[in-house]
Amino acid sequence: MTTPSSLPAGHDALTDVTVLMPAYNAQDDVERTLASFVEHAPVRVLIVDDGSTPPIVAPTLPNLVVEILRMPQNGGIERALQAGIDALAARGCRYAARIDAGDLAAPGRLAKQRAYLEAHPNVAGVGMWTQVVSRDGQPLFMLRPATEPDAIRRLRFLRSQFVHPAMMLRVDAVRAVGNYRIAYRAAEDLDLFLRLMERYDCANLPELGLYYELNEGGISATKRRRQIVSTLRLQMRYFNVTNVCDWLGLAKNLLHLVTPYTALGRVKRALFATHSA
Repeated sequence: MTTPSSLPAGHDALTDVTVLMPAYNAQDDVERTLASFVEHAPVRVLIVDDGSTPPIVAPTLPNLVVEILRMPQNGGIERALQAGIDALAARGCRYAARIDAGDLAAPGRLAKQRAYLEAHPNVAGVGMWTQVVSRDGQPLFMLRPATEPDAIRRLRFLRSQFVHPAMMLRVDAVRAVGNYRIAYRAAEDLDLFLRLMERYDCANLPELGLYYELNEGGISATKRRRQIVSTLRLQMRYFNVTNVCDWLGLAKNLLHLVTPYTALGRVKRALFATHSA
């Protein structure tokens, strides 16, 4: 495994950035995802192996420095991300760039997000627009959330404003608000973003940063009811009665609770396809 001291001299543009990827029994997806990073500087990666059997092996890829943090047993993405953030803080890392095994990074994503955070010190997290693709790589629809902090706050419950694996986060800000938590299972990202937005701004870059693989076996599908219940709990905790979008978002998630996943997927594809046309 390559170590930080063996990086080529002069290539320091991303030395304070680390890609944070939790993984569980996904060796092939891990390798495919990491191979997608194309940057003009070496890319550091921390894989949090959440009790995989067999254990995840660090792939040898050009321009990447890969380290693995092994969890003692499978404890879920919330604990894996919490441990990953703590490990990055201990290493002095400033920025954590999230991605999930199976997703692909657009070229230059890390440099663009880091430059934005460097220029906007009150922004704790910045995402990017995302192309959703099928398991065989076919484009399905684009996710173009709001870019400005005020719009994101207003629309936070009406429509998801961040694609979690497309985010770059300030490690110190994440820890300052309590890190990832297990209190809202399968909605750990929304929980974190809401806490961040109480103290900082969050934003999105209006350009493609990620190819998100729609996996019918992923958390959104297999733990859908738990995710919706956690989201509803968060909506009630942060509900703003003067914001009409909070009311509409509450109605939308109640509808999601009683709508079959396959039917909901078809509706989403149709709506996003129409919006993208």
